[in-house]
Amino acid sequence: MKPVRSLARVMLSGIFVVSGVRNFQNPGRLAPAAKPVTDRVAPLLQKNVHPRFPTDAETLVRINSATQLVAGLMLATGKFTRPAALVLAGSLVPVTVAGHPFWTNDDPAARNNNQVHFLKNLGLCGGLLLAAADTEGKPGLRWRAGHRIGHSRRSVQRVVRTARREAKIAARSAATARRLPG
Repeated sequence: MKPVRSLARVMLSGIFVVSGVRNFQNPGRLAPAAKPVTDRVAPLLQKNVHPRFPTDAETLVRINSATQLVAGLMLATGKFTRPAALVLAGSLVPVTVAGHPFWTNDDPAARNNNQVHFLKNLGLCGGLLLAAADTEGKPGLRWRAGHRIGHSRRSVQRVVRTARREAKIAARSAATARRLPG
């Protein structure tokens, strides 16, 4: 199953690597479309991340592109795949909302085109969430924790049974010793 996972990750990350490079080199192409979203997000970033965080659309497009490029390369190479997939899914949300607002189009052809791309990005996001949840066939943290708790519970039960048995033996030995003369 490893070759299938590796190939799927490379295929899934390809669009992020290619578009990350293109958009990093030429952010001005996407800045006008991103401006409505960046105008809403920039104050939140300055408030919650850092007061001097850049707010212009071109810089935010460039940051998002670099994020997609790095996370896409991480996903493709198999390094930190689960966090990389989550980062890509998170970076895809503003791209989808800014780049494909089909609900604002009056022209049916433009609406259809944006709707197709919106749904494509939604599908990519679903694939990224699957990649983020993939444990490569190994048990997940929840199973391992439950297994350890069950193992610990059984160990404690064994210790309690042994202690009761030892206490009974000690009590019988003491009772027998009291009855003996001497």
